Order: sequence, then C-alpha cells, then structure tokens
Amino acid sequence: MAAVWSARVSALLRPLSASLCARTPQLCKLSGSIKAPAPINVLSAAARFSFSVSAFQTHQFNIFKRVTALVPSLTLQPSRHLTYYSVKKGKRKSVKSVTQRFMRLHCGLWIRRKAGYKKKLWKKLPARRKRLREIVFCNKTQSKLLDKMTTSFWKRRNWYVNDPYKKYHDRVNLKL
Repeated sequence: MAAVWSARVSALLRPLSASLCARTPQLCKLSGSIKAPAPINVLSAAARFSFSVSAFQTHQFNIFKRVTALVPSLTLQPSRHLTYYSVKKGKRKSVKSVTQRFMRLHCGLWIRRKAGYKKKLWKKLPARRKRLREIVFCNKTQSKLLDKMTTSFWKRRNWYVNDPYKKYHDRVNLKL
C-alpha cells in the first residue's frame, strides 16, 4: 500500500519538478537529483489519483457503516453546546435545552419529567402513563453538570404564586 501511495504522489510531483528544471536549468545541472521527466498530463494524473483515493475511502466508509450499525455510539457522540464566551458581550451562555427540560429547586436539586411522557400514549397502559407523569429528581452528578451548563440567572430564587413545587424547594434532613 505504501509503495502504491508513494508512486502516485511522485507521479503528481513530476510536473512540478519539470517546471522547476525549465525555470532554473543551472540548478538542475548542479544538483543532478532533479531530472526533467517526460511531460505528463497533469489532469490525467490528478484524476487517476483522486479516483483511486475516493474508491479507497468509499471502501473504508462501507466498513465503517457496517460497524456503526452494530455499535451506534460510534457516530452519536454527546454534545453539550456550552458557549463559554458569547460573540456579542463575551459572557457565558446557558444551554437552552437544559433550561427547557429541567427545573432547579431553591435547594440546588434539579427535577425533570420522565422520558417519553407524551409519546404514543394510546398504546401505553394507564399504570405506565401514570408513572410517566411523575417528576424525577436528578442525582448529585447530574445536578453538578446542569449547574455548569447554566448561568447564575437560573440559579437564583424565584417566587411564584401558587407554586406547585413549594414543598420541594427547601430540603429537610437531606444532604446533597
């Protein structure tokens, strides 16, 4: 494979060395290492090279495609889209999906809805629908991560009229 690769690269560089010798013939005579080769059509060499590379890459891509079907985590990497410095003011920005999906209580805990609580409810049993309507607390690691992904605006205390989470905001005898 390396021999084929070097032969193709040298074929692409031949027109370059020929133009060098045409411009500075005294340099070619002195060095002796650069010889003016027979003229080669640059476009045909480049086309052959690009075709062979693309064929090689498509073969690799097909293998990669087969493997990723078995292991989907290879292609789907988690991303958080956290902006450390904004373009306009240079401030840190909150991740929008965190502020939409989670809620921070006054005590520092984060709560969320269960996954799939509004998907295909027609095919779920009533007991399962009831379980999905429940709200879940995030653990310590998740809470720390969510705190890092939001700004101080989302961590301040807010007071709402008839807040349904009023009894959960302050912890009693619970260490985080």
